[in-house]
Amino acid sequence: MKRRLTLQALAALTLPITLPALAQARPIRLVVPYPPGGPLDIVARALAERVKDGLGVVIVENRPGAGGNLGADLVAKSAPDGNTLLMGAVATHAINPWLYAKLPYDPIRDFTPITLVARVPNVLVMNTETAARLGIASAAELVAYAKKNPGKLNYGSGGNGSAGHLAGEMFKAQAGVFMVHIPYAGGNAAQLALISGQVDLSFDNLAAASANIKAGKLKALAVTTAQQSAALPEVPTLAEGGGSLVGFDVDTWFGLFGPAGLAPEVTQRLNRAFVAALATSELKTRLASLLAEPSPTSPEQFAVFVQAEWRKYERAVKASGAKVE
Repeated sequence: MKRRLTLQALAALTLPITLPALAQARPIRLVVPYPPGGPLDIVARALAERVKDGLGVVIVENRPGAGGNLGADLVAKSAPDGNTLLMGAVATHAINPWLYAKLPYDPIRDFTPITLVARVPNVLVMNTETAARLGIASAAELVAYAKKNPGKLNYGSGGNGSAGHLAGEMFKAQAGVFMVHIPYAGGNAAQLALISGQVDLSFDNLAAASANIKAGKLKALAVTTAQQSAALPEVPTLAEGGGSLVGFDVDTWFGLFGPAGLAPEVTQRLNRAFVAALATSELKTRLASLLAEPSPTSPEQFAVFVQAEWRKYERAVKASGAKVE
């Protein structure tokens, strides 16, 4: 009897140690809310490989649907134990909250920011022949033409509420011009329309537009970020080349989140591992191939950044009138 009680006491003493150890052994699930093969997926898989020595096995799981909302909601409703993370983006945390009439999660309250991962500049591009015909070689000349010819220019995007559409609405509001928006079924269709001359200009992701810029099919007037891009050092920012567009700063970004309630020590451990991975030459090379710039932050810095983006896109989405039911 005495021996049995001793064994039970030992088991009770070891139980608190054993359970956390088992929890640590579980693989981390990194949810990408978009299909395989895209920039977020590529970077997520590269990060998973680099952090395995410090964090253990990280399994990338693609959960596309509803513009990224399905995957984001899955993580928002997961246990805050550090075993389920999200590769979120400007869409899931800044645009969709204002675009979708019913969002199943709150982008601020339902997540713990871990670190910003990367930013990809957007670029204002024109059909090269159209730009030459209209005598437009800079953002300032585009604004001047648009003011003299309201409604004569049009711009294409990958759809109502897309990043390209909202960048165009911000541009129109800040420059004080009117241009007609033509939505297409996705970014590829919008780019084909621009190259063929069906539309005059667009606000495209640099990674998507760079090949056609280099081929001379598109003319880059300005990058839409606050700083110039290392990939296009000869192209000015809108603030530098657009006159009234000082402070214009729009890009595509993505970063890591956990569910709300993640313990501070867990958040810091994850932050250290992923920030260290972003500093490696392998990740820098992988991001450079996507024309993305590594942008690691502290959790606190990322939280401030996300809230600022959320507020910025509230104005843009409301101005555009776009809504998804």
